[in-house]
Amino acid sequence: MNSEQQLQDKIQSFKRIEEALLYFEIDFDSSFIEQYRQALTKRFYGNLLIAKPSDWFAARRALKNAYCKVQRSRLDPTTRSACRGCTSCERR
Repeated sequence: MNSEQQLQDKIQSFKRIEEALLYFEIDFDSSFIEQYRQALTKRFYGNLLIAKPSDWFAARRALKNAYCKVQRSRLDPTTRSACRGCTSCERR
């Protein structure tokens, strides 16, 4: 079994999004996860479908991008407020 298949099997084995966040070593706010679990999970799996990650780093990037996108969607679009509270954001 190649590493790409192993990664896909590992991702499919996750029962909750927290397992993926821990596996990919991404810090997270549990209250944020409870509130936005469905949106984050959908965005993560959507990113995986689009990117078709071939390694751990690419899959981690898909999850980080999903987390950041959901976090930024909470900001008021009419202001130029910065992304806050996102422990995985590289846009600080």
